[in-house]
Amino acid sequence: MRLKGKIAIITGAGRGIGEATAKKFAREGAKVLVADLNQGDIDQVVKSLTEEGGEAFGMIVNVTKRKDVKALMKKCVALFGRIDIVVNNAGITADAQLLKMTDEQWDEVIDVNLKGVFTVSQEAAAVMKEQNGGVILNASSIVGTYGNFGQTNYTATKWGVNGMTKTWAKELGRFNIRVNAVAPGFIMTPMTAKMPEKVLNIMKEKSVIQKLGTPEDIANGYAFLASDEARFITGTILSIAGGAVI
Repeated sequence: MRLKGKIAIITGAGRGIGEATAKKFAREGAKVLVADLNQGDIDQVVKSLTEEGGEAFGMIVNVTKRKDVKALMKKCVALFGRIDIVVNNAGITADAQLLKMTDEQWDEVIDVNLKGVFTVSQEAAAVMKEQNGGVILNASSIVGTYGNFGQTNYTATKWGVNGMTKTWAKELGRFNIRVNAVAPGFIMTPMTAKMPEKVLNIMKEKSVIQKLGTPEDIANGYAFLASDEARFITGTILSIAGGAVI
């Protein structure tokens, strides 16, 4: 097991990619703190992990609120004594074309996807510095490099995440903290499952292997980057997109 004995916090872990990542980490031997906004989702994931023999705890966390994030770090240290891995998976969309996007849509997405990643990482890095080691993994997207129609706010956050990832890798490397990001392509999640078949087919065609990825594909990438197998990798944006950006 690649993550045996490691302590991991995963935000937005109640469903989709976050849930898949929590399950993958637990199967790889990590003890997981499941953070999300929905208590029902948290309970379901924690139950699933523990039934499979893993060790997991849950906590309602709003990543845009500093007090919530501080409480998350405090709880993790109280439960496990340290924080080895943080996966900044929590994120939202509020799509609209530039000429139609509202201030509320802009602010909401920036607050969660950019400020939330900043706040969680800042609080986690303070703990990791004191223990001389850790891994921070950020959720980027291929649109953070190539842009996407109707997603001014979302693409801005993912460009920002890429920049923060590289900056933090430079700043935190001396404390034995590695920082990387995963940039998913088009992934089949509960959200995309609701899209019309025509739209899904267009998304599939963007991949050179003509299919959508799964949350497990992304979870596998996170598990690798979190493990000691990636001990010499930092400041990297790992594209998991089925060749959609070749």
